[in-house]
Amino acid sequence: MTSNDGIGTRGPYAKGVQRRQEILDQTLDVVASRGIDGTSLRAIGEAIGVSHAALRHYFSSREALLLEVLRERDVVSNRALGDTTGVFTRLGVVADRNVSEPALVTLYTTLLGASVEPGNAEARAFFAERFETARSDLVSQLRDEMSASGRRTDEELEQVASLILAAFDGLQVQWLLDRRIDIAGTLRLLERLL
Repeated sequence: MTSNDGIGTRGPYAKGVQRRQEILDQTLDVVASRGIDGTSLRAIGEAIGVSHAALRHYFSSREALLLEVLRERDVVSNRALGDTTGVFTRLGVVADRNVSEPALVTLYTTLLGASVEPGNAEARAFFAERFETARSDLVSQLRDEMSASGRRTDEELEQVASLILAAFDGLQVQWLLDRRIDIAGTLRLLERLL
């Protein structure tokens, strides 16, 4: 329903969506400059000029905000892949994008590690679902790519998908510690080995 003054229900809603997106976009900058430990909701709010109450309006907790940053980056990353084909080509593109945003890799790795601790149910659910989806997607792609090299069972393909995900995440951790690690290059080696 809209009124005659041109302000309808979409106007304030659109502003809210825009403000929420600005918060997500700027939160990663705060993580980059202050580190994970310096990113309380209050610290994030102060850094980006948003009140604590406004942040709480959009995100129920610091964990919820940081996980939403990761969800948003997954969407952006998938969009950037476009029509790129090939499991390892796609992974290489993602790896190259990730190394251009060290704060994103740090955020991902830190939240992933914390997700296995008691009291982090939201992060645990996020990563469990993320890995399940990624394995399923990889199995579908691998089924298409590996059919020429011999029939693999779905169980084997799921194991290969788990191995690829473990390698990717492990390489990212190594890269955080030593920037000489070539994530995409190492993944290409894994492709040849498989």
